[in-house]
Amino acid sequence: MNLSEALELYLRLKGNDKDRVFHRGAERSIQSVIDVLGYRPVDEYASSDAASYRDYLLNKGLTTNSVKRNFSTIRSIINLCIQEHGLYCKNAFSRVYLPDLDDSKKRKPIPIENIRQIQHDCREEDDEARWMVALISDTGMRLSEAAGLHINDIILDEDIPFINLTPNSWRSLKTKGSQRQIPLVGASLWAAQRIKAHPHYTFAFPRYNTTSTTNANSASAAINKWLKPRVPEGCVIHSFRHSLRDRLRAVQCPSDMIDLIGVWSTAGVGQAYGDGYGIDKKREWLEKTALFKNLNALFR
Repeated sequence: MNLSEALELYLRLKGNDKDRVFHRGAERSIQSVIDVLGYRPVDEYASSDAASYRDYLLNKGLTTNSVKRNFSTIRSIINLCIQEHGLYCKNAFSRVYLPDLDDSKKRKPIPIENIRQIQHDCREEDDEARWMVALISDTGMRLSEAAGLHINDIILDEDIPFINLTPNSWRSLKTKGSQRQIPLVGASLWAAQRIKAHPHYTFAFPRYNTTSTTNANSASAAINKWLKPRVPEGCVIHSFRHSLRDRLRAVQCPSDMIDLIGVWSTAGVGQAYGDGYGIDKKREWLEKTALFKNLNALFR
């Protein structure tokens, strides 16, 4: 069985309930192996071939984390093929040494004064991309989460306005725990009101969506270009998440509440017990971090 057939088997058995990102990642990894090592049956690749492929990826400029993710996908595809077809061969990609280098770029938080100015600039330009920036700035949402919002995910007619973040057919969520309710405060509340005042029958941000996919990469490129002169070097749209964590720490928010708001990993088995905090408590802490306590202040 060759790599293409192994990929087809993998996607047929494991890809039925997965989104396009899962499929594209698997297809890209296998095509890369074929491009570099040639088109062969899975039992004809040697560990030396896998090592050459590792060196190719590293020399191409990929971080070790990216290389490890690539190898993890390839290993899974070949392992499933070996298991399902009862092949008597080793997975050449299973025991390749992958260096544990700290070559990832640490994302920096955006300073408070920069966030304050950015939120003012969003109000001045008052368009779809700026609504997205403002929405992310006081919620800590991931860009893909915000970009793929359904218009009905934005709830403004409750006592506590909030985002009801759920997966949909055009945009999945990073983890199951990413599904959550996010209170709207400050600039994020203003952005939500502007979005609802210019409704699209399906999407909160129609420019970046079709019925089948969310183009988060396009949104990221455009927004980061706009942000670049407004933030220190090394800061991007994702830096708002890091900033929010620092802002919550600064107001002495409990660590488990911080993790809940940003869906960051929480250590300890005990954190899984009980009902946790309600949306009212989340709003209470987010309001303490808001740079503009009322929307009139944002408009000055």
